[in-house]
Amino acid sequence: MAEFSLPANSKISDKGKSYPAPAGASRTKTFRIYRWSPDDGQNPRYDSYTIDLDDCGPMVLDALIKIKGEIDPTLTFRRSCREGICGSCSMNIDGTNTLACTLAIEDVKGDVKITPLPHMQVVKDLVPDMTHFYAQYASIKPWLQTVTPAPAMKERVQSPQDREKLDGLYECILCACCSTSCPSYWWNSDRFLGPAILLQAYRWLADSRDEMTGERLDQLEDPFRLYRCHTIMNCANVCPKGLNPAKAIAEIKKMMVSRSV
Repeated sequence: MAEFSLPANSKISDKGKSYPAPAGASRTKTFRIYRWSPDDGQNPRYDSYTIDLDDCGPMVLDALIKIKGEIDPTLTFRRSCREGICGSCSMNIDGTNTLACTLAIEDVKGDVKITPLPHMQVVKDLVPDMTHFYAQYASIKPWLQTVTPAPAMKERVQSPQDREKLDGLYECILCACCSTSCPSYWWNSDRFLGPAILLQAYRWLADSRDEMTGERLDQLEDPFRLYRCHTIMNCANVCPKGLNPAKAIAEIKKMMVSRSV
């Protein structure tokens, strides 16, 4: 698993704040959370919050919501569905990229250390800047592209067998856990599309209804966009949906070879 690496803001300060457990709490857990704001001119720091587990939901996201709502309203993080569907609460917890809403507090031994996704610029606290990531996603044109006219009054259909080829691809929620666990993406994110975007690219290459296979492959034919993948497999290890981006990337490479033969 990829360990957290500091965003490019500056070194960690040793002047973090500490919030003790409420009086009478018998079952507690301490959360050490990365804090940084662009507005105060201070170095990043870790603040510690000790909460009563008997008065908190079971997931790490429940603890973050409790901390923000009852202890420190300045804490900033993203969240939405709380069901592992939207990918909003992706962050690095205990050294591994994951979703805060699907990780149980009891599954983390000792203190819970929480940081933003690694090797991304930080907007504030646990919120990474996803602008570049989404721009890369847009660059692969993630929608059905066709040349032939659409059938009158009905959808473009495909066989059950062709539909099955999309399993393990369409479930991606663009949480960026995989891409930000990939060393190749850390060092080459300006040109390498990364595991998440390449999995999404293959989702359309594998779709029998799409008619732009050649154009899509042309767009990926580049020493960096596709071929910086070295099959380290961090991407598959951390995916909260159990997907395998490395396999999708390998399938794209096979398509590249097949068309050149």
